[in-house]
Amino acid sequence: MKSIAVIGGGITGVTTAYALAKRGFAVTLFEKHRYAAMETSFANGGQLSASNAEVWNHWSTIVKGLKWMLKGDAPLLVNPKPSWHKLSWFAEFIGNMANYRQNTIETTRLAVAAREHLFAWAEAEGVDFDLKKHGILHIYRDKKGFDHAGEVSKLLAAGGLARRAVTPAEMRAIEPTLAGAYYGGYFTESDATGDIHKFTVGLAAAIARLGVHCLYGQDVLSLRSDGKTASVTVDGSEGPRTHRFDGLVVCAGVTSRDFAAQLGDRVNIYPVKGYSITVNLPDAQSQQAAPTVSLLDDETKLVTSRLGLDRLRVAGTAEFNGCNKDIRADRIKPLVDWVNQCFPGVSTQQVVPWAGLRPMMPNMMPRVGRGRRANVFYNTGHGHLGWTLSAVTADMVSTVIVQACGAHAPAAGVPSGLQSQPS
Repeated sequence: MKSIAVIGGGITGVTTAYALAKRGFAVTLFEKHRYAAMETSFANGGQLSASNAEVWNHWSTIVKGLKWMLKGDAPLLVNPKPSWHKLSWFAEFIGNMANYRQNTIETTRLAVAAREHLFAWAEAEGVDFDLKKHGILHIYRDKKGFDHAGEVSKLLAAGGLARRAVTPAEMRAIEPTLAGAYYGGYFTESDATGDIHKFTVGLAAAIARLGVHCLYGQDVLSLRSDGKTASVTVDGSEGPRTHRFDGLVVCAGVTSRDFAAQLGDRVNIYPVKGYSITVNLPDAQSQQAAPTVSLLDDETKLVTSRLGLDRLRVAGTAEFNGCNKDIRADRIKPLVDWVNQCFPGVSTQQVVPWAGLRPMMPNMMPRVGRGRRANVFYNTGHGHLGWTLSAVTADMVSTVIVQACGAHAPAAGVPSGLQSQPS
């Protein structure tokens, strides 16, 4: 039995550990926090959204970013202070605009495939995570946004996802609590929502039952590999200690870039901060006035998910400001204001703010597969779709590892755009 270390206890690390354990590997998971899912996998938007698979490498994103650069409450905010990492990331981002169509289609295909894995795993392990299969409604206030969505729908269809245009009247029928005037919308019936934190914690309990050695409170200091043996040095409660394995998988979110550099790889992840609020719904009026169907407002870049009876999650925005986890009041206020405008019957007296760092690659595609060393692998860089894509990329990297342990060949069917190449 081969021993594999998984670095990171968020959604990608836990799903990767699960997929490897089911394939018979001896897995050890390292997580610096005392529990799983305590950073980016703690309070995201909740959407399992193949319909949000459009990559951001489009001129419209650049134009909006420049327009919003000095506006504190803008959906997309870029700190103008330069850094080499930021400049190199944006240069690669622009260079990947030529791949906008291809990458959007591929991301859609992955998102559709991911559902089957995630739902099956949750059912097999008895994980309750407030799953709602009520679809996702994209809403548009003007013709320009609606027309662009029509073009995106063609790409989604090429990736295997069906969604349909709906009139304002049909939007009201789909989600009667939504207030405001709209030009139209697009509805994806096959999309779903759920609580990422509850799912990850539940699956973490499942991997422990399967024999995965979960080491929490272990701050990973360094990773090394000679191609045959991989070592993980941690700073735990008893001081630095080095563990050795046959291989390792980096699933460490925004710190994956630094770990990759230690292993001789270049994984150009940038931390893109997103915000969310959890609106507690303590009374019957708020519960009735809150949406049950998940929404995505393309103008404000906000999404909603109903988590159980008494919670509404609203999330969004993108902030390029380095590894800054500060929760800014001027970034939270637009989320609260949006709830007040779109769902005036919902009380926003009890709002819990949160911010997390999305690990984003310049091409908006996750880094999945081999590193430079034969026993080093990556499953990271999922950006705004980590929750949506996690199960399929975990399955993919596990397949790559199975084949690497034998013929040292890439797994059949792994998309070439996702297969790691030596830098």
